[in-house]
Amino acid sequence: MDLPRHLSQHDRAAQLPLVTEDARVTLVEPMDRNRNNEVLSAVREQIAPVGDRSWLAAARNGSTIRWSALFDRLRDAGASKRRLARIETLAERFDRPYPSLLRLRVKPDVDLDFAPGQYVTLRLHGTPRAYSLANSPSEDELEFCIRLVPGGKLTSGLFEHVDVGEDVVVRGPNGDMVLDPPSSRDMVFLATGTGVAPFKSMIDYTFEQGRDVVDGEPRDIWLFLGCGWEDDLPHREHFRRLDAEYDHFHFVPTLTREPLLTDWDGATDYVQSVFVNYVANDALEGADLPARFDAVREQRPQSGVDARIDPLNVELYACGISAMVSTLVRAARSVGIPESEMQYEGFG
Repeated sequence: MDLPRHLSQHDRAAQLPLVTEDARVTLVEPMDRNRNNEVLSAVREQIAPVGDRSWLAAARNGSTIRWSALFDRLRDAGASKRRLARIETLAERFDRPYPSLLRLRVKPDVDLDFAPGQYVTLRLHGTPRAYSLANSPSEDELEFCIRLVPGGKLTSGLFEHVDVGEDVVVRGPNGDMVLDPPSSRDMVFLATGTGVAPFKSMIDYTFEQGRDVVDGEPRDIWLFLGCGWEDDLPHREHFRRLDAEYDHFHFVPTLTREPLLTDWDGATDYVQSVFVNYVANDALEGADLPARFDAVREQRPQSGVDARIDPLNVELYACGISAMVSTLVRAARSVGIPESEMQYEGFG
């Protein structure tokens, strides 16, 4: 299935000017954290049933670990493929650079008018890269959520060299995946990783402008956000505060790897499956869903949220890894969400 870069055209987005302005960095803040001590503790726990925890120490070489030597020893000891896969996942987390998730704010020389959901191009040291805006248009600064891509030209430069006070060039805005006009429909946002950035802009603007209530009735607003580890969830504390403040805002994170480190008791499935889990039962009964969703029909949501999604009364926005978005769109169609009420884009 080919995903369109942008599904819908909106007059608001089309009328915004294309500008190039200098801007100054005002904030550089990691959103993830170094969890290597936790990771090593978890690896020791995985080793213990089949060998000796000291094997990890024997594989260390200063600040690095010879993982291949450790895996050879574990295989010789009869470790299962499942156990080896867990340790491999932990090894990947141990070896990844820190920080790998960055919150960046810049202040342009002039106000930049944009619609929630749009993106701009940042140019640093002559290298341009497009990033979605993660803040409301009412603010006088621009906010970005940036994931480190090993070997990536601009992301590596930002993580390694950018600092508060540095000048960057901002060009834009661009993009047509923007908010629909206020209606009585509920709102569903689904994202993986930094794909949540445009939705933070949309959600903040929705509450700021009172678009969460139409004709005196609050709209259920859902945010499903999928990541591997809890500290990979961009803006997680911000969304948790909104969830605590508004009864009709439902933040549903799902973490596929976090249980390897903590006693995470939230959702752990892929974000598209978690979304289907919250669709009203009567809509699921007649849905022609792919076979991979069969088990989801029988599961109960883990968040404790009593509200359910009525496919005929929502507008849906999705952004993230293309495989997730493709599967999600097929599921959304199957449960009855009209194509006209969906906007989505994928990457990777």
